[in-house]
Amino acid sequence: MVKASRIRRGSAFVLLASALSLSLSAGAPAQAAAAKCGTVNLADNAWVGYEANLAVISYVLKTNLGCKVVVKNLTEQVSWQGFPTGEIDAVLENWGHDDLAAKYITKDKTAVDLGPTGNKGIIGWYVAPWMAKKYPDILNYKNLNKYASLFKTSESGAKGAFLDGDPSYVTNDEALMKNLKLNFKVIYSGSEAALITSFRNAEAQKKPMIGYFYEPHWFLAQVALKHVALPAWTKGCDANAKTVACDYPPYILNKIASTKFMNSGSPAAAVIKNFSWTNADQNSVAKSLSVDKLSDDAAAKIWVTANQATVNKWLGK
Repeated sequence: MVKASRIRRGSAFVLLASALSLSLSAGAPAQAAAAKCGTVNLADNAWVGYEANLAVISYVLKTNLGCKVVVKNLTEQVSWQGFPTGEIDAVLENWGHDDLAAKYITKDKTAVDLGPTGNKGIIGWYVAPWMAKKYPDILNYKNLNKYASLFKTSESGAKGAFLDGDPSYVTNDEALMKNLKLNFKVIYSGSEAALITSFRNAEAQKKPMIGYFYEPHWFLAQVALKHVALPAWTKGCDANAKTVACDYPPYILNKIASTKFMNSGSPAAAVIKNFSWTNADQNSVAKSLSVDKLSDDAAAKIWVTANQATVNKWLGK
């Protein structure tokens, strides 16, 4: 798989009709083995943690089962639309999306929940470390308004600028600004890469910045962003997107697959269901991809070689 850049949750919305037709073969398995496994269509939701999962699973499927892996670059929401059509067999890292689960899993029964990836996700508001050191009370949302003027930009006008990623990200930030009565304007940077660059520059140049970020992520080992506490999340506090006034929930990230694929008898289905690793595992591969600039297969091979016992469990050995 080759990409010009690795960005979180896509830089543009892709229409189903065109997006699902764009695919990239990720291997050339032996003919006999491929006949057993066949083709596996995997969604690529373009943020680097997801792509770490994708690189390793694709490598294991190709090298151990001889599968033909076809990767399709899609946004999260569009990926789910491929389950009933057979265009998508699996999504390898799902962040919530209760509305999509209700439709495709509970109602239509065209998809199934394959359980957790082992990764624990945190979405939240962060500031550069230097700001937390100089203004320690900024880590409580109740104090943000007194610092709002520090964050003003040409785009935010009289308000402080709050940097988000892409509009397709899982985000409640615009509603939170309104409902928590914060004098900030959400600005969309457009990508994971833009968020990383902005936070990196903010720390290096001691420039004020507050924005959206998430764990697991290799970048936090390089720049230890500081989390801003919002009102604690409780079950149901974010049920209404317009009135939400609480922090993001903890996410137990999971895998979703099409019902047809899971009933197909493909050995790849069992591997994807069994797949589980840690935040540290994912960050290791993500760093190989984003920082060391290794190819997907090269990054995956390094991790697989060092963790063969874990891979054997996925393979049912």
